[in-house]
Amino acid sequence: MDETLLIGLVSISDRASSGVYQDEGIPSLRAWFDAALTSPWRMETRLIADEQAQIEQTLIELCDQAGCHLVLTTGGTGPAPRDVTPEATLAVAHKLMPGFGEEMRRISLNFVPTAILSRQVGAIRGKSLILNLPGQPKSIKETLEGVKDAEGKTVISGIFAAVPYCIDLIGGPYIETNEAVVKAFRPKSAIRKKS
Repeated sequence: MDETLLIGLVSISDRASSGVYQDEGIPSLRAWFDAALTSPWRMETRLIADEQAQIEQTLIELCDQAGCHLVLTTGGTGPAPRDVTPEATLAVAHKLMPGFGEEMRRISLNFVPTAILSRQVGAIRGKSLILNLPGQPKSIKETLEGVKDAEGKTVISGIFAAVPYCIDLIGGPYIETNEAVVKAFRPKSAIRKKS
């Protein structure tokens, strides 16, 4: 069995997809995963507009055809009329994972009061976990890693701490992390012994 984690990274932005400005979501996620993962991984990337049908089609393609274990979106989760990422995610979901959205907002509230305006969701489609992340690179990192004190010690875990075990449960590869960035949490019975 291939133990390489396949991550779909989808940046959703009318302006970045039309070339008005440079997309920052995908490069910041790539850099974060380079630092955070110690097990093998590769990625599929998409830069698309805030169009619900296109977002749905992209999520279905990454989950069903490309076989991504994890699909992360950035952008399109606010209250503006063109922000339709959560609606697209819910439309293609087989199971909802509400804890992810709740925790992302709770983490972000430690940094900005406008975090309550975010509508991020988490869902499962087949054997893929789909998570809507914020659009700003700083917020993406905070959401994934959590809240740290002045010495860099984690005070509130980021959402990625729960992702490896979730991927285990839906039949994906075993993910290991750099604990200096984010420590994956698994019950003792689910931790593999290092050979």
